Amino acid sequence: MSKVFFITGAGRGLGVDIARQALDAGHRVVATGRRPETVVKALGGEQDNLLATALDLTDPDTAEAAVHAAVERFGRIDVLVNNAANFFAGYFEVVSPEQMREQIETNVFGPMNVTRAVLPLMRERRAGHIMTISSLAGLVGQEFCAAYTTSKFAVEGWMEALRLDVAPFGIRTTTVEPGFFRTELLVDTSTTWPERTVEDYAESTAAQIEGWKSINGRQAGDPAKLAAALLQVAEQDEPPVRFVAGADAITAVEAKAKELLAQAEASRELGWDLAHDDSD
Repeated sequence: MSKVFFITGAGRGLGVDIARQALDAGHRVVATGRRPETVVKALGGEQDNLLATALDLTDPDTAEAAVHAAVERFGRIDVLVNNAANFFAGYFEVVSPEQMREQIETNVFGPMNVTRAVLPLMRERRAGHIMTISSLAGLVGQEFCAAYTTSKFAVEGWMEALRLDVAPFGIRTTTVEPGFFRTELLVDTSTTWPERTVEDYAESTAAQIEGWKSINGRQAGDPAKLAAALLQVAEQDEPPVRFVAGADAITAVEAKAKELLAQAEASRELGWDLAHDDSD
């Protein structure tokens, strides 16, 4: 059955793959980006089932306008794919407060702005699917990723709570946690390297930047295969609450789960009875 997909960040990277494959499968696609002409070019030109429209994640008004344009063109939105994001790299002390706020503004408040604009339509229809691209970094902390990891952990918490809010209205949610995929997150237009210098971190910062740049375009994960998998998830009547994508991510999440269980067990003797008042 044909669906209407609303995809953010559809001008490059994973967003292009999702939009292209959705169009090829006969779906209607609202593909958004800061420059709609770039989106159209990336997707091979104008098409009857394609609406490319401007969207700045950090501007709620453009989110409302994009959603309005989607309804004007296709009448509804079945699947929202919160895909757009960026990456502020660096150790916590070398990430400026302004950079940290900008990271959270884009990666957390951005998808919130779009979702807030879409939800009234889905509630009215008592149907819909909100799919948000998080990251392995939303479940497992990584060195040199303090800002990005903070933003993705926030996305995880928001989506976990949102699922409970919207379930009574027939709306499903899926948080996607990819490992390392060739999604263009590490290109200069998506990645911001540290502005500040702290001597104790200088040597490791230089090594980290060189390492991250060296893997750009060489990550093991194929974004086209990830896009195909996400379309399969979108077709499910009961989609998964979480979709961990990539062998590296699955392995890391399994290790994190074991670590959490071990930490809970280690806390049992001291932590279990803290709710009880033994003063009486």
